[in-house]
Amino acid sequence: MKCSDKLKLCAPKTARTQSPKPLAVTIKMTKTMNRILTIILTLMTVSVFGQKNPTDEAQSIVAEGKLLYKSEMASWYGTDLFLENYKDRENIGGYFSYTDNDIAKCVFFSKAENPKVIGTISFDSTYNIKTAKTDLTERDFTQAENDLYQIRKIALDELNSNKDGLFKFYKNTNPNIIPLINGQEKKVYVLTGPQQSGVVIFGNDYLLTFDKNNKLETKKQLHKNIIPIEYGNTEEGKEVVGAVHSHLPETGDFITATDICTLMLYAKFAKWKTYNVVSEKYLNIWNCETNELTVVPMKTVDKINKDQEKRNKKKKKDE
Repeated sequence: MKCSDKLKLCAPKTARTQSPKPLAVTIKMTKTMNRILTIILTLMTVSVFGQKNPTDEAQSIVAEGKLLYKSEMASWYGTDLFLENYKDRENIGGYFSYTDNDIAKCVFFSKAENPKVIGTISFDSTYNIKTAKTDLTERDFTQAENDLYQIRKIALDELNSNKDGLFKFYKNTNPNIIPLINGQEKKVYVLTGPQQSGVVIFGNDYLLTFDKNNKLETKKQLHKNIIPIEYGNTEEGKEVVGAVHSHLPETGDFITATDICTLMLYAKFAKWKTYNVVSEKYLNIWNCETNELTVVPMKTVDKINKDQEKRNKKKKKDE
């Protein structure tokens, strides 16, 4: 169960609901399809030699996706530990997570006009609850924590008011607010998380950006739809080892940081080995076992597919 399911501290007010309908293309991948992708990855090294490497271009997105993942993991497990140890539930105003020198921290604050930190749960890279540190000392926010609190609060207010109708809310889902300060950049991502097992949700995600004084500058929808993908059921006895969704031009050519965060959180439950995001320009291949991204130009994919078709025709002719 997600932390936001257990502790309704960051959920916006109830809004109109819609039934989730995947408007982008989603495909479940079998082992055969996965082998084809392996061939593409093997051949593309030669095909893109000497050209601008899109995989390198996308590494900043990968890094941001991993920061979102670390924040969500700290929130998932930090909530469990905090609620086990902190008994005054009426005093809990909310929480957020961030990374400090490779230590992921989930910070809980009081329900006061000028809130204080009432609990800090710290994790190393394993997120092992047995080695996590629980500190229930009441204290002031650090400067960085205060900035995270302020931009989170503004994002929550935007969700609650939804004056321009940007945000969409669906049944059996819950918005997850993730404030992020990375260098000079201040952002809040809003992801849509499932409230039921057996489904991974991509899309219906948003990005809000802020200036150095924590003033809201921009807000936008990343994917233009919600993409729920069920897992756990095999199709005609075939093992499903991955899935695919497509990006509309307005979402961009590359996989998003929110896609990467979602995959790192849920791929292990779905038992996916790879996940692919297809845009007009690129095939983005995410390795769910190594958490690495490879980006292949669609021109290269088309060329490889044509070459493969020629080889298959020649093979049938020779038989």
